[in-house]
Amino acid sequence: MRARTRTARRRVVVLAAVASLGAGLLAGCADDGKDDSNESSGGGGGKTTITLGLFGTAGFKESGLYKEYEKLHPNIHIEQTVVERNENYYPALINHLTTNSGLQDIQMVEVGNIAEVVQTQSAKLLDLSKYGKKSDYLDWKWQQATTKDGQTIGVGTDVGPMAICYRKDLFKAAGLPTDREEVGKLWAGSWDKFVDVGKQYQKKAKGTTFLDSPGGLLQAILSSETERFYDASGKVIYKTNPAVKSAFDLTADAAEAGLVGNQTQFQPAWDTTIANSKFAAMSCPPWMLGYIKGKSKADAKGKWDIAQAPKSGNWGGSFLTVPKSGKHTEEAAKLAAWLTAPEQQAKLFAVQGSFPSTPAAYDSDAVKNAKNDMTGSAPIGPIFAEAAKNIPVQTIGPKDQIIQQGLTDNGVVLVTQGKSAKDAWDNAVKTIDNNLDQ
Repeated sequence: MRARTRTARRRVVVLAAVASLGAGLLAGCADDGKDDSNESSGGGGGKTTITLGLFGTAGFKESGLYKEYEKLHPNIHIEQTVVERNENYYPALINHLTTNSGLQDIQMVEVGNIAEVVQTQSAKLLDLSKYGKKSDYLDWKWQQATTKDGQTIGVGTDVGPMAICYRKDLFKAAGLPTDREEVGKLWAGSWDKFVDVGKQYQKKAKGTTFLDSPGGLLQAILSSETERFYDASGKVIYKTNPAVKSAFDLTADAAEAGLVGNQTQFQPAWDTTIANSKFAAMSCPPWMLGYIKGKSKADAKGKWDIAQAPKSGNWGGSFLTVPKSGKHTEEAAKLAAWLTAPEQQAKLFAVQGSFPSTPAAYDSDAVKNAKNDMTGSAPIGPIFAEAAKNIPVQTIGPKDQIIQQGLTDNGVVLVTQGKSAKDAWDNAVKTIDNNLDQ
């Protein structure tokens, strides 16, 4: 899924908003006077209706997967309710999981929230390990939704393997190579090398920065670390983890050197920098290509290319869960497993750009031959597949999004506004700790 709906760019909305948001989450599953069989006499035509609660643009309907499943299972009718942004969807979901009421048959959970759901709500969710095949999925993806006692409460939809998208024309003007293999070699294995390349670029740049934003760089670096904000025991360690401080300081160094724009990602001003070609490179999971395409002017088509990141990391991805309180848990579990099976994930990538969490899909024509208008003939499927296979198994904590947002929006972005790296770090820590205490 595209990360503007699943990223922690904005603070999770306050609980006061949950009541109003609940109406959207509950549409199609609240008591509407129908009988307890949950059979629809309208669009369902008396068939068993399976409802999905989603956020953003999952693409299941748009890709025709619902219709395909209904054709294979004539007794099933599928309906979905979609909330545009995860920061609006998730608080309502947690509220209904906590009360164990008002849940749809299948509920989507974003990767940044899966640890909290696993740790606090797993008893309310069906174990899907006998429906989805563990061997089909990337091991680290499967583990993210698995409890300590071995219950797997979510099957993975997509993942966000990290690469670097760059403008060939701007690289050429700055005297840098433009061939993707040569570009990747410039920074292979080291984010410090990546920033050094940015300093080379900035020496000859005219009216542009090397990168789009400090947040994008920090996200990419941290996504490639095995341990970030929590240790394996669940302890918050972001303040004492040298990998986090190192990533923050390197991003601050890039900001002080003028290598990054002073924008917050997924805001209107940042969109404008894409449209006006104001930067040369950006951290780029698969869904970012769709975002670039949507915000770019027509003359940018084919000017982008894509290279491997210095280190593999993951940015984005979701899971499908099945609440035990549903009336058709067996049918819902089978649908969730089918929607996330390799064949369906390959089809979804071809239409939606959601990169599969199932390695078997990487050998499909839909992935191997994938192209994007912005990157022309670049073999985006194999590039992202290679990155996906090397993503580290990462410890995710229940408040990862709050910490990531604090480090970015209350931290490194301040360096682009004249604050010192120390002041930016201190401000980020103060903000994060205040939010964690709430």
